[in-house]
Amino acid sequence: MVGLYIEYEYWVAAVQLILAMLGMGAGLQVADFQKVVAQPKAVTVGLVMQLVIVPLIGLLFILYTDLPPGMIIGIAIIAAIPGGTISNVFTLMARGNVPLSISITGLTSVACLVTTPLILDVLISDYMTDSFAMPVVRIATEIGLCLLLPLLLGMLFLRLLPAYAKQFSTVCVRGSLLGIATIALGSLGAGRLNMADTPIADLALLFGFIIGLTIVGLWLTKMFGLAQEDNTAIEMEVTVRNINLGFLLKASLFPLVAGESNPVADMVLLSLLLYGSWQLVMGVVFIFWRRKQARAIESGLSTAL
Repeated sequence: MVGLYIEYEYWVAAVQLILAMLGMGAGLQVADFQKVVAQPKAVTVGLVMQLVIVPLIGLLFILYTDLPPGMIIGIAIIAAIPGGTISNVFTLMARGNVPLSISITGLTSVACLVTTPLILDVLISDYMTDSFAMPVVRIATEIGLCLLLPLLLGMLFLRLLPAYAKQFSTVCVRGSLLGIATIALGSLGAGRLNMADTPIADLALLFGFIIGLTIVGLWLTKMFGLAQEDNTAIEMEVTVRNINLGFLLKASLFPLVAGESNPVADMVLLSLLLYGSWQLVMGVVFIFWRRKQARAIESGLSTAL
């Protein structure tokens, strides 16, 4: 079974991303993107946080730490990918601005056709072998076919079969989660995920990046004077990355070969899985925290009336 997984890891990563984007698209309409036109400040802040601030944080850790190449590449991938689709669900549960969250996710997903290869080239070109060439065309093609096209098809499904869209979305999202579980279990079975062999100092620095990204997302967003529901949406977008796309990029950059070990690729995968676990935990924390704040505000308004 492990050999079978190694042979088809790339396709597992691709399918789980396609399912995630189909599920997201089935909950979107063109009107959802039009709603934020009247809020240019909020969406601009969200885009700047995603496309500028997050990569800069990644760059600082790459320049001023002595992490192994695998973690450096993992950080670069996390910094280069857009916000994850589950951020929209978390924003809804946290009583944030859902149309804003969806718009930022959609816009950064389109932008990542250009920004993801560019950011990766800037951040990690020095950590690849001399013979390595960033597969810009391939990455852009994969983002288009595995991310944007399924998103549009999901939106088309909602338009043509609205009565079945919610159920379709649920099935797709669950299928995507199954794909992520397959990646984790297959990697464990192949002996590629072993935190015991990773120096504690390196893990501490990796968690420093992960936690730092969350703190900056919370602190910097507040400085722009946005409404709390807008802050919530942007915080979720910064914290919850599209780790699905990260898995696909990792599989593309480091294709597996049966019988051969690649410690750098294994460290990249470990970095992605650790961040994926963290963002789910923090998403739940944000949900309870923001809901509590929203209830307090509602209670205060009710008392004032």
